[in-house]
Amino acid sequence: MPEPQIRPEPFQADSEAQGQRNKYFNREISRLQFESRVLEMASDIRLPVLERAKFLAIFSSNLDEFFQIRVAGLKAQIDSGLEGLSIDGLSAGDQLDRIHEIVLGQYESAYSIYSKSVIPELQEKDIRIVGLDELTQSQRLDLRRHFEREIFPVLTPLAVDPAHPFPYISNLSLNLAVLLYNKDEKQLRFARVKVPTLLPRLQTVEEGRLFVRVEELIDSHLHLLFPGMEISSRSPFRLTRDAVIDPDLDEADDLREAMNAGLLQKRLSSPAVRLEISRDVAHETSSLLNAELELDGRDTYALNGPLDFTYLWELYKLARPDLKSEPWRPRRAKALSKVGGVSNSIFEVMRSQDILLHHPYESFDSSVTAFLEQAADDPNVLTIKHTLYRSSGPETAIFRALTRAAATGKQVVTLVELKARFDESSNIEWAQSLERAGVHVVYGLVGLKAHAKITLVVRQEGKRIRRYSHLGTGNYHPVTARIYEDVGLLTASETIGEDLTNLFNHLTGISKVPAYRKLLVAPHSLRQKLIALIHRESDLPDGRIVIKVNNLSDPEIINELYAASQAGVEIDLIIRSVCGLKPGVPGLSDRIRVRSILGGFLEHSRIYRFGSDERGPDYLIGSADLMPRNLTERVETLVPVGDPHLKARIEDILSLNLADNLHSWSLREDGNWQPIHGEPAFSAQKILMERILE
Repeated sequence: MPEPQIRPEPFQADSEAQGQRNKYFNREISRLQFESRVLEMASDIRLPVLERAKFLAIFSSNLDEFFQIRVAGLKAQIDSGLEGLSIDGLSAGDQLDRIHEIVLGQYESAYSIYSKSVIPELQEKDIRIVGLDELTQSQRLDLRRHFEREIFPVLTPLAVDPAHPFPYISNLSLNLAVLLYNKDEKQLRFARVKVPTLLPRLQTVEEGRLFVRVEELIDSHLHLLFPGMEISSRSPFRLTRDAVIDPDLDEADDLREAMNAGLLQKRLSSPAVRLEISRDVAHETSSLLNAELELDGRDTYALNGPLDFTYLWELYKLARPDLKSEPWRPRRAKALSKVGGVSNSIFEVMRSQDILLHHPYESFDSSVTAFLEQAADDPNVLTIKHTLYRSSGPETAIFRALTRAAATGKQVVTLVELKARFDESSNIEWAQSLERAGVHVVYGLVGLKAHAKITLVVRQEGKRIRRYSHLGTGNYHPVTARIYEDVGLLTASETIGEDLTNLFNHLTGISKVPAYRKLLVAPHSLRQKLIALIHRESDLPDGRIVIKVNNLSDPEIINELYAASQAGVEIDLIIRSVCGLKPGVPGLSDRIRVRSILGGFLEHSRIYRFGSDERGPDYLIGSADLMPRNLTERVETLVPVGDPHLKARIEDILSLNLADNLHSWSLREDGNWQPIHGEPAFSAQKILMERILE
């Protein structure tokens, strides 16, 4: 399926102001271009059919997040009356118009992939999603009994009339809008039936083979919910609301309480930002929904198929390995192969060498989790300090290790970021559980998000104290560590340990910003030191920069890269999602190339390389993307990698990424992402798996 054409305005230099605006791509449009690349993965017939279904589910989930955050932010700008222009000179209204046009095209592509490729191939493989009219009489009777026993009791129809105001429609909920005709009153009435989220979206008719969508099952039994009424029309609809939580933290005495209050307020009063509805919806229904939800045509998407493709995850969980890619089982890092049992402890290995970890190729559980578990159980460990941005709940090995350490009298400090988007509630729960177990919990910082992924372990060794550190690009989340590509460093470097000690003291106490000997730390020094490294390359005849991040949208960094290109520096950027920089523009960015890679793993690592092969490059890894929020509004860290063997591994990762031609795209000057093709097909992720197996 070809990518919907999403074309930012071409570069022009007819005036200084116009030239400035045309130096950048729009952030929101760039993000939607990433979603188009996800859709291309869903259309790639080289992938097994359930993998393609998975990418449709990812597209749907990503779009939900985009509307909850990015579109909600643009609408809030308009409502505030403080609307400004984007980096490329568009008003919020202009961007919303453009978003609506692009997303409509993406929906068309998604439904075409779904109906013409994924569903037919699933049927060929004996997996069918059907309507009730395609079932036998016996199957319909069984579903009727199932509905009456398991579904009917949990449904709550809500009517709208003078005695019943329009109900609150919760965020991302699937609903049925029903128009009812009352013969006695001779008028139409509106009712809403929410599809309970506790019900599987796919109701099983034959295990693993035949399914009916739950909304269609409810639809077919609406007469049981509205006895005596004539059903004039029915239509599924789905609402998306603003999910930005913005409590008044400046006035808050307790950050946790402020976040709890913000979550409650958001659940009760967040404005609607998108309405998804069936294309054949009755005019009276769409008019009523738009009026009651205060939406307009720009916010409404009439769709020709089932709403919300995230239900395809239920299909992906089927035990059909023949329809999926072969699952990857992470291997223990070679440097840690002798850890455990009667062999070396992880601390002994770290004293002898730094260890570079590459997840999910190398196991998170046998490295990072094992590091924390050994620290918890080692009687010589005095202190454990670490950050938590996203978690998978309190029933994890890391949680148990921290609570076990606290129970034995160790000083355990966890900085929990309560403002981690979409994980606010789970992080509050995690933090409260840790507190009850005796862990000292610090609730982030007012005005900043603690996004750094760092751990410090302090150990008594004879008459001296030694510090052991972990610094990574990914969260301490054992589930995402199996599907997100990330790198991390385990080190016993005293200098890095001192830097982390100073950083944790600054985050948990009251002190001036410390000076760091090796770490680059945002918001205090990271931007300036990155710019200094860019300047260094600009001043040398063989300047070379390679950067791998998730997003690049910071105007100052973009301008510095433009200047470096004009000074002769060769620059390769591996940007997974948003890129505001225009590559290959004559006189501006001739020497800059931008590519994006997708695959079975989400490319999530942040790697920075400065220097030519002849001089010997400098490498840094860490948590920071190149966006204004990362450099000025978050606590981020980058750490230099000094060991020659680890440098060689990082260089290998970057080189493989730059050679990938299987699921890679190149960003062109006109703003289009062009697929990179080559023979033979070369997948960086596949090669990295093969090397780990060797």
